Amino acid sequence: MQKFIQLIGISGSLCKKSYNTMLLNTLANVLPENVLFEIVSIADIPVYNGDFDIPDAAERPSAVKIFRAALAKADGLVIVSPEYNYSIPGGLKNAIDWASRGKDSPLLNKTVALMGVTPGMWGTVRMQMAFQQVFLALSIKTVKPEILIANAKDKFDAAGKLIDEPTATLIKKQLGALTEMLIQQKENK
Repeated sequence: MQKFIQLIGISGSLCKKSYNTMLLNTLANVLPENVLFEIVSIADIPVYNGDFDIPDAAERPSAVKIFRAALAKADGLVIVSPEYNYSIPGGLKNAIDWASRGKDSPLLNKTVALMGVTPGMWGTVRMQMAFQQVFLALSIKTVKPEILIANAKDKFDAAGKLIDEPTATLIKKQLGALTEMLIQQKENK
C-alpha cells in the first residue's frame, strides 16, 4: 500500500515575479507520485504581536490561524526563499515566528527541504545558514543536498519554468530524500 505524504510549500518572497516563487510553482512537476503538495501564502500574515498570541489562541489573527492550520496538516515543508541582507526575509521570519509559538506550534519537529534562488553569485547560502538557528530552536530536521541556486536568469525561461537540468536533478534528489524521510517517520509512529 502506497503511503501518501502531505507537503506544504512556502515562498519567502512576496514579489509576483520572484524566482523563488517560480521555483516553488514548478516543484509539483518533480515530486514523487505519492506526494500531495499545497502552496501556502504568507502575504496576509500581520507583523507578530504577542498580545494576540495568547495560549488559547482565540485572539490570533485569522490569516495566522489559516497558516498554522495548513502547517499542522503537513507531514513536511518545502521553503523556497531569497536572501535579504544576508539573512531570512522579514516576512518569512515573521510567519515562522507566528507559527512557532505555543505548545500547539505546528512547526515543532517538522522536516523541511530548504532551497533558495538568487540572481547573484552566492545562491542564498547566508539565508540558509541563518535558518539553522531557527531550525535548532524548533527541532526541525532538514534534508540534503542543499539547493543554492545562483544566476537565476540563466536557470529559468521567460515563462518561469526551470530549464537547468543539473539544478532540476539536485532538486529531485532533495525532494526524494524529504519524501523518504517522511515515509520512515510515518512507519515509525
